[in-house]
Parts: sequence; C-alpha cells; structure tokens
Amino acid sequence: MIRRMTYMWTVAVLLAVAIVSSGCATMNMKGLAAMRAGIQTGFINKVALIDGKPSYYVLYVPRDYDPGKAWPLVVFLHGMGERGKDGMLQTEVGIGRAIRRHADRFPCLVAMPQCPASGYWDKGVKPIEKSIKQTIGEYNVDRERIALTGISMGGYATWYYGAAHPELFSALMPICGGGRVEDAPALAKLPIWAFHGAEDNVVPPDESRHMVDAIKAAGGKIKYTEYPGTEHNSWDSAYDDAKAIRWLLRQRRNTPPAMDDTFDESDAAGSQNEILRNAEQMMSGTGQ
Repeated sequence: MIRRMTYMWTVAVLLAVAIVSSGCATMNMKGLAAMRAGIQTGFINKVALIDGKPSYYVLYVPRDYDPGKAWPLVVFLHGMGERGKDGMLQTEVGIGRAIRRHADRFPCLVAMPQCPASGYWDKGVKPIEKSIKQTIGEYNVDRERIALTGISMGGYATWYYGAAHPELFSALMPICGGGRVEDAPALAKLPIWAFHGAEDNVVPPDESRHMVDAIKAAGGKIKYTEYPGTEHNSWDSAYDDAKAIRWLLRQRRNTPPAMDDTFDESDAAGSQNEILRNAEQMMSGTGQ
C-alpha cells in the first residue's frame, strides 16, 4: 500500500513538473522571432510628422510578434480626458489598461494616436491616418483585419471615421459614443459591436440606441451591449470582455460579419486540464 501511494505521488509530481516545464518552454519561445529580428515589443513610443511637426503616439506590439506573418491591427481612439501632446496619456485609459492586464487576449498590433489638446477627433483625423499608414509601413499588418474602436469622444469618432472609410476597416467597436443616423447606409456594410452604460449621464445611451436602430433599418447586422447600472465608464467592461475582443479580431474586410462566437475558453487549456484531472484521480486512488 505504501509502495502504491509513493508511486502515485511520484507520478503526480512528475506530471506537474511536465506541465510547468511545458508552460515555461512556451513562454521562453514567445518573442523569439521578434528578438531575432531586433524588433522591440510592448508599448512602443512612436512619432510621425504632421505638417512638419512631430505627432507622438504609441504602438503596442505583442511579445510573440513574428514579422514573418501578417497581424491584425486595432486602432484605438481615446476620450477628451486623454488629449494632449505627450503621446502616452491615451494608453492609461481604455484598451491600454486591458492589454496590461490581459496581454494574452490581444494577439494583435494596437495603434493609439493622440488627439491634440485643443481639438476633437473630427478635426484631428491626421494623427489617426498617420498612425495607420506608418504602422502598415513598419510592420507586417494584415490589411484584411484593421479594426477601429474608441471610447466617449473616441466612440463618436469611431462611428463617423468608420462611416467615412468603410473600405478600410474590418470591424468597428464604438463605446459610449454616438454618430449620425444618416451614416447608417455606409455603416451597415461593416460588422459592428457597440457598448454603452445604461446610466451614462455624460453621453446618454440613446446616442448608441439611435445608431443601432438606424443601422438595422439600413439592413446592417450589429451587436449591442448595454450594461445595467453602469455610468459613463463602460469601456473597462467592454475591453475586459474576452469574447468581444476575439470577435473584433475575427472580422475580415469585405466579408460577412462573423456575429457568433462559440469559442470555449476551456478548449485552450483542455489538454493540461485533462492531465491535472488524471493526476488528481491517481492521488485520490480513483484512477483507472
């Protein structure tokens, strides 16, 4: 009996070590291609020239970026509180915060331009255009998967900039913003998932509701999530939604919207969970 218990404990320990070693090996392999190519990863400070003057922005490059394959690009437009010229404030609210907490959910490049302090996105489209163009020139971007998202003021910009360039984007994710219902025919061509807080007293949720209704009337397919009891900050919930991010990255330009997402997170760790279950059964003496 003692010999059998010793055997079961030894097997369990070896299985646990194998799992940890496998995970470490995977982590060590991440970033190898980028390192070999001399490419910096993480939140990278960038600069573009606009009318002869520097415009600073940030580009997020995932740790396992491989220049040998094409990567999705997400363009994030911040709200009024992050305007300025330091090029970094916009990374502290919205998608940047989500990336820092769940980097594994963002296997993509993320461009974060900054709107000048004295303006709004409708008059400050050049930083958006420059960040996209420069990223495409410097990195291997999948042109079929360039998505646009934004919060508050940037949510408004997502609606109208997306309507102005439906041929460029694979999907839109506007959060607590609003648009022009007359843009619905152009927006109906795009996969869209909009978010809003039901108790938003800064940008009323009717701003999103009107757009959703107009796009549906124009024949578009649109997903809409309204968070009960949530005020203006609906972006933390939206960007923390792993399913929403997977949906955003799945969309492809000029392709019918992939509206359903049946991915089960447990599938990603299925084999490791099975190993752990077998080890637990052996330790409890219930293994076959």
